[in-house]
Amino acid sequence: MLRTRLARTVTTLAVAVALTAGGTTGALGASRGPARPAPDAVAVRTALLHVRDAGAPGAFAVIRDHTRWGLDRTLTVGKADLDGTPMRADARIRIGSNTKMFTAALVLGLAERGLIALDRPLRRYLPPGTLPADWTITARQALTHRAGLYDHVNDLLEQNGEETTSAFEARIRDRVYDPRDLVARSVRHGLQHPPGSAYAYANTGFVLLGLAAEHVTGRPYAELLRERILEPLGLRRTSFTVPERRITGRHISGYLTPDDPRLPLLDATEQNGSWIGSAGAAVSSARDLDRFLTRLLAGSAGGLVRDDSLRQMTRALPTGAPSTAYGLGLRRITLSCGAVFGHGGIVQGYQSQAYATPDGRRTVVVFANASNNGAVTQGLLDALEPAFCGAAPAGRSARHVPGAAQDTGV
Repeated sequence: MLRTRLARTVTTLAVAVALTAGGTTGALGASRGPARPAPDAVAVRTALLHVRDAGAPGAFAVIRDHTRWGLDRTLTVGKADLDGTPMRADARIRIGSNTKMFTAALVLGLAERGLIALDRPLRRYLPPGTLPADWTITARQALTHRAGLYDHVNDLLEQNGEETTSAFEARIRDRVYDPRDLVARSVRHGLQHPPGSAYAYANTGFVLLGLAAEHVTGRPYAELLRERILEPLGLRRTSFTVPERRITGRHISGYLTPDDPRLPLLDATEQNGSWIGSAGAAVSSARDLDRFLTRLLAGSAGGLVRDDSLRQMTRALPTGAPSTAYGLGLRRITLSCGAVFGHGGIVQGYQSQAYATPDGRRTVVVFANASNNGAVTQGLLDALEPAFCGAAPAGRSARHVPGAAQDTGV
């Protein structure tokens, strides 16, 4: 026990020194390069104003530079709730599919311990009968959205092919689902394509990964998350409290765009997350997302996953959307100044995008408290370019991130 504590202390100190000095290695194993251009705060704020004008009560951007002379920036616009509370960037939020990064890191850690093999049939690590005996999908395919699974979320959120507030009230807000029931909904639709043959975003794959983690360890997902990631990294504002409906502590209210645009926004803050589980039910904060990404992208030095696991996570494959690729629970977006790694999260009432440079040297978290609104999604994505790459050269406007909004998932 003493040796374990000493090792954790040494690792934490090493990461802290490396992040301060800018001398650690990043996702691809290369030394940290020169500092990125200064963020274009005016352009980032303009993108946030577009988000607000598109229908979100408010939005924020948190930009952090992990260098000796890094200049952090926090920009807020609008309101944190319809009562008029000013938006603040230090409050807790529902992070939706950003949860997938945490689940992926948890699964890679189990693979490092030999408890899960990424390329063997996933059903070996699940309760008997969870998947049909002839389904050969693997953990790697689930992590990369190439398992051919039907996304159970479609059945819960949609009516006649469209997401609706009535579906949210009837099937989401107060209903408690067992993860195995969510998987059964997907299985009834059969495989949508041969496993490994195509990319198709499916939350059900990450529900399966959460179930596998529980089955091979005999521990609930929430406990595994807390003990393996949240406590070692000091992520005090991150939690997985399914099926609890409330968000404890200081938090931002989330709003659902109504089916009828003439109606007011629907407060979706209180909802239980069992419908999305280990694919998207975590609550966190910009600070904790920043810390998670910097430690993850530090590889072995970060104490979260080993260098080889990180290389696998960042080995992203095309998704069919321009500028967007997907690895093991990590999305890669290519901007004018290079690639960034992270994820997006859209859960009823909340939208966020959390990304970092491959070396973890700069992180950007952008957020808005409204969902079911494509213009809000695209506005948040458009804030990434000026936040990472700075001001556009004279004669060239700020770069749009084409197609990425169509690949954000829940």
